[in-house]
Amino acid sequence: MTHRTSPSGSDLALDAAYDTALLDLDGVVYAGGEAIAHAVESLATAREHGMHLAYVTNNAARTPQTVAAHLTELGVPADAEDVITSAQAVARLIAEQVPAGSRVLAIGGEGLQTALRERGLEPVASAEDDPAAVVQGYDPELRWSLLAEASFAVARGVPWFASNTDLTIPNPRGIAPGNGAAVEVVRIATGGEPQVAGKPQPPMHRETILRTGAERPLVVGDRLDTDIEGATGAEVDSLLVLTGVTTAAQLLAAVPKHRPTYVAADLRGLLEPQPEVSADGGGARCGGWTASAEGEALTVEGDGDALDGLRALCAAAWAAAGDGACELDAGKALARLGF
Repeated sequence: MTHRTSPSGSDLALDAAYDTALLDLDGVVYAGGEAIAHAVESLATAREHGMHLAYVTNNAARTPQTVAAHLTELGVPADAEDVITSAQAVARLIAEQVPAGSRVLAIGGEGLQTALRERGLEPVASAEDDPAAVVQGYDPELRWSLLAEASFAVARGVPWFASNTDLTIPNPRGIAPGNGAAVEVVRIATGGEPQVAGKPQPPMHRETILRTGAERPLVVGDRLDTDIEGATGAEVDSLLVLTGVTTAAQLLAAVPKHRPTYVAADLRGLLEPQPEVSADGGGARCGGWTASAEGEALTVEGDGDALDGLRALCAAAWAAAGDGACELDAGKALARLGF
């Protein structure tokens, strides 16, 4: 795949250019259970315009039914069939590798337990229950003793799976440890390596396409290392929204597999055409802004929408970085744009 050197433009609003939005939840639609600004009305409008909305989350703690009910309470009507979780993806992955009806040592919440049962597997809670597999999924009430059970089983050679390896998860109070942090505990204790189903790994994309039937999907997320990397690996276009964990500085330093097709402040970006980013001498122009790499720093000049300035800076940074991460100082340029 050709490496992306700038964000793309779109003459059509994104909800017209794509048939299905594959939306991450935490950091995109809500944070800590509360709707993110502009999310509810933006999704309602996209749906009215005929876009199919599917909610694709690495969070394995809750069932699709519970997630759909929560979305509906927030003002985003959804059915369980509209929700795809990493718990569903990892349950399918396990079911393909162990005998039907096998016991699985499940370290995770209700969403993981339910997904395993739907695949005909029996969740258990101890390494002494003779499990055919071990699986970890996010659980905000995780007990340390369960991590010990997982470690005992993995150390004995029981196949190990993880719904996802996100190290962090957005929370209204800040950034909290995610399932990946708990996976690291077991990895340190055992030296093992799990099979991972969630974004950015292929099993999650396969699960999503199987369940949605999307033909022209657009991945919408807030994380470079899961949402955007997963889209890149599947050769699907992506929209990064700056309402979750990714900062403007991290976006400028993105390696090729983490560079989104489009960038927006929030989900209102679904309803808008995307501006073109064009070459301008040795730099890049978007809207009223021109950005370039000068010496050891990135610079930006002009006025207008600050997000256009960020898009121009992305083009300058990614072109300068080539196959790697841009290491130029972007502090003053980002400060000028208000980021």
